[in-house]
Amino acid sequence: MEWKAGSSYNREQRKETIWRKDLMDIHQYKIMLVDDNHDLSEMIAGILRQSGYENIVTAGSVAEALDVFQRELPDMAVLDVMLPDGDGFRLFQKLREKSRISILFLSAKDEDRDRLFGLGLGADDYITKPFLPPELVLRISVILKRAYQFGKEAGTENASVLSLGECQVLFDYGTVRRGEKETPLTAKELALLKKLNENRGKIVTFDALCSAAWGDSYYGYENTLMVHIRHLREKIEEDPSHPRWLLTARGLGYRLAADKGERR
Repeated sequence: MEWKAGSSYNREQRKETIWRKDLMDIHQYKIMLVDDNHDLSEMIAGILRQSGYENIVTAGSVAEALDVFQRELPDMAVLDVMLPDGDGFRLFQKLREKSRISILFLSAKDEDRDRLFGLGLGADDYITKPFLPPELVLRISVILKRAYQFGKEAGTENASVLSLGECQVLFDYGTVRRGEKETPLTAKELALLKKLNENRGKIVTFDALCSAAWGDSYYGYENTLMVHIRHLREKIEEDPSHPRWLLTARGLGYRLAADKGERR
């Protein structure tokens, strides 16, 4: 199947799909595994099935992944970085042109620059090989809960919309709206914004934010947190270099400004 720019769901169809998935158990979501090592891919699929995830699809190349994505419409993708016809970073960009699905990199490239580059693109997480199977399952579960059950926790329609001046964060749909333009948020960005919004006007420490995004295994993610905060500012601020809403509390953490915002 040819990869066509206009072949994805339109905006309203996608929103309806996301709303319905809020009612699903996380084990019902469809996960796409992309790795050219067939044995490893089958092993990961087996681990996920043993953990209750039955809806697994696989691909071994960039081209096959794009074809599988269009046919299967997965809810999450786990991508290897090194693929025979390209790399996972470029595949990530192509997928994000079509969808805001959650994406985790699982790669043998373990240098910090590769991990930070992948997270800097907007990936929800990055795990290096070899990995602990329970950790992989845990991280996938956390990402799916953040991405698709976020709106259920908000409680009311008003609570699911965060107004930041002319910008609105639509928690139920995982998007930022400014005028007619909508920009998708990643699962980690949603989790961070939720934590900041729950404590609006107060400082949220680095540890508290990392815990909200990565759970109990957050140790060592401080630098990664900075990358996600930078991307959030690019999406919610008129001038990311001089933020009005997402403010830094030096040496402590970050704070979401009150109703009228602040200038620094």
